[in-house]
This record gives sequence, C-alpha cells and structure tokens, in this order.
Amino acid sequence: MRSSVFGNLGSQQLPPGFALENGKMLRVQLPDDVLAKQGSMVAFQGEMDFDYEGGGLGKLFKKAVTGEGAALMRVRGQGLLYLADNADDIHLFYLENEGITVNGRNLLAFQPQLTWDIKRVQGAGMAAGGLFNTTITGTGWVAVTTHGTPVLLDAARMPTFADGQSAVCWSTSLQVGVNRTMKVGALIGRGSGEAMQLAFRGQGFVLVQASEGAPVIKAQS
Repeated sequence: MRSSVFGNLGSQQLPPGFALENGKMLRVQLPDDVLAKQGSMVAFQGEMDFDYEGGGLGKLFKKAVTGEGAALMRVRGQGLLYLADNADDIHLFYLENEGITVNGRNLLAFQPQLTWDIKRVQGAGMAAGGLFNTTITGTGWVAVTTHGTPVLLDAARMPTFADGQSAVCWSTSLQVGVNRTMKVGALIGRGSGEAMQLAFRGQGFVLVQASEGAPVIKAQS
C-alpha cells in the first residue's frame, strides 16, 4: 500500500486518476468513472454526468440499519473533477490488491473497480452507534479526509486504542474489537458518551484525526 500519509507516493510511476491539487482539494482525471461523496464536487472542467450510487439493495439496507457509509455519487465523463469536503485535509491511498477500512464520514472518493461493503466491528452490538465502517479492497485509488493533521499509529508496536469517531481508517489486516473501561464515569472520548474505544492489534496502521466529531448534546433532566 502506498499513501501520502506514509510519504511513499514519491515520484514512482502510479496509474493516473487521483492527485492532490492542494492539501484540501482532490483532482480526479476522467474518463475513468469515480465514486465520490455526494456534494463533494466543487468544480469540474469538461463534460461530466453525476448520478446517485446506491451500491445495491444489500448495501442500501446496511446503510439504513447502521447509519454507516457516505451517500455516494458516480461521476462519468471527460475532463478534470475537483472534490473537497468542508476544507478538511485530504489523504491518498493506492491499494495494490489489499484492503483498508474507512469511517464512512471520512470517505471522500474511490475508483469503482474497488470492492466495498459495510461491516460491523467485532464485539460491537447492533445498538452501538458509530461501530460500523466501510471496507474497501482491490487495486486502485482511495481518498479520505481528516479534520486537522492526523497521527499515524503503528499497531504492531503495542496494543492501540482510539475513539470510534476519531479513527479515520486502518489496515484490514488488523484485529479490531471494542475496549470498555470499568470506570464508566471516566472522561474518555465524546463520540458515544460511553467509556468505549476501538482496540487494534496486529500488523498494520491506524490513522487518527484531531477530532471526535460534533459533541453529543445531552438532554436536560
């Protein structure tokens, strides 16, 4: 796997398609199709068509039940497409017959030859919000966004834990579960209001952003 966060994209020859116009804007070269987050188009040059992409009934059902997965559009045509999302930082991954798991809210765009699905984190019950993520596998480009400059953690060095809303993406080779602290009142994370984190073990990386999302507003008693 090669990525802008690993610093190994370099000058090596990679298939055309995705490039960073700047740190907050993605440039996609068509005629190849691309799947992108709905509403992420900020400009294009050439002739292009934009269509809703549901991904099939099975994926639509998973989205409805879990709330996971960004609403996608399929873009076809000729020219240059520019994508962005709230001026968040953008990071590129080039998969080479491998996989990456992405938090749906951080998924900006990927090439359509890649296979994607929505999967539940092991150990997380159906009622645990935010613990379903999008897995992308195959060979091709993936673009993700982060709120602020992220940190790249090597899970092989030691057991690694992250708030479910802060973990942007990670290697599919990792064993992922849920870690619950005994101190229920501890101020750990904001995402779910629980003392709960994702636990990562094995050979692989975890990309963590400098944000846990919007604060949870508790009802006044």
